[in-house]
Amino acid sequence: MAGRTQGPARSRSASGNPTKRGAAAAGEPDGVAKRTSSRPRPAVAANGTAAGRSAEKPAGRSKSPVRAAAAASDSDDAILVKYYREMTLIREFELKAGEMYTRAKIGGYCHLNLGEEPTVVGLMAALRPTDYLFTNYREHGYALSRGMDTGRVMAELFGRVDGVSGGRGGSMHLFDAEKRFLGGYGIVGGQIPPATGAALALTYRGTAGPDAEAVMCQMGDGTTNIGAFHESLNIAAIWKLPIVYVIINNGLGMATTVDHAAGEPELYKRGCSYRIEGKRVDGDDPVLVRDAAAEMLRRAREERKPGLLEVMSHRLRGHSVVDPARYRSREETERLRSLDPLPAFRAKLVAQGVMTDHDAVRIESESIHEVDRAVEFADGSPEPSPEELFRFTYASSVANTSTLMPGDPILPIGWDQEGSR
Repeated sequence: MAGRTQGPARSRSASGNPTKRGAAAAGEPDGVAKRTSSRPRPAVAANGTAAGRSAEKPAGRSKSPVRAAAAASDSDDAILVKYYREMTLIREFELKAGEMYTRAKIGGYCHLNLGEEPTVVGLMAALRPTDYLFTNYREHGYALSRGMDTGRVMAELFGRVDGVSGGRGGSMHLFDAEKRFLGGYGIVGGQIPPATGAALALTYRGTAGPDAEAVMCQMGDGTTNIGAFHESLNIAAIWKLPIVYVIINNGLGMATTVDHAAGEPELYKRGCSYRIEGKRVDGDDPVLVRDAAAEMLRRAREERKPGLLEVMSHRLRGHSVVDPARYRSREETERLRSLDPLPAFRAKLVAQGVMTDHDAVRIESESIHEVDRAVEFADGSPEPSPEELFRFTYASSVANTSTLMPGDPILPIGWDQEGSR
């Protein structure tokens, strides 16, 4: 197998250089500790009950209030560990994807979620299995956190038939109808009108309520400058559609800063023109992201009120794998590395006793091995047959559709001689 990742005891930093994760966990980088709070454990009142909960015992046998509070705390801890596991898997997958691109295993464009792992995990935690998700081209992490098979996602990046899109979509066009993950769009803002249309369809299929379906539409900060963004928000407002638009603000639209590209750089305020509630949240904390997104989704379900959520995140590398990010100064690059949210979240959980260093190393090792197996799976998957090239051009049969292969004559040989016979 080409290009195995490092062993369990060591990991790679977002810059691609090996670093001991234990060293990252020993002390939280400046500016991160304050930005990565986990969900607080339930406070216990003087009477021994969890704060905010009734001390009255329900009918029948039940746990004591103290045990109930402990059980809730254990549940919260398990959720935080689950988030760290997902974040680690995304990190290892993206680092491996970058490596496989340099090995020419992956072609076309390839955009990584490095630095955005808490944002991705928090947003996906807010969604229900019955909700619909539309994303831009930087979507590998969303696919994994949504529950797609790691091997099939990697196979899609390799362009193989066992990929989630049959090897036809590649990095930018992941798709899984069963998971209600409806793209991966390569065109900037291409996902916004279809997502808005899906929300409109939901209003015909059902009524508002706590069990209603909703749509989440993710995009980058640069997308907020295109016409489809404003047109879709306007339609969502006047038709009261159950959709939450999520802006991932990593500070750069390719190489242009938000301040240089937006007259209003606080992008969540752009919904004001359409009376759509907007909110900005710290993307380094998956719990904060989850709770903010969940509340907006609740309003979308129950009140048919669209929302606009801006998540402040980091892009630790260039716009795509081939972008060396020379527009960043050395100081800015180092600053971003110090703000890497993954080691900071790890250190936070260890410091709070949610998990141990041994637990973290085990989780990291499992993620590395899972990604290695994904590469093996992708390598073993066959490439699409040329005979299948036009199979999914249209959803249904279309008359006079061209199925010419490169080099095929447009007209049959001898066509010009038929009249002289």
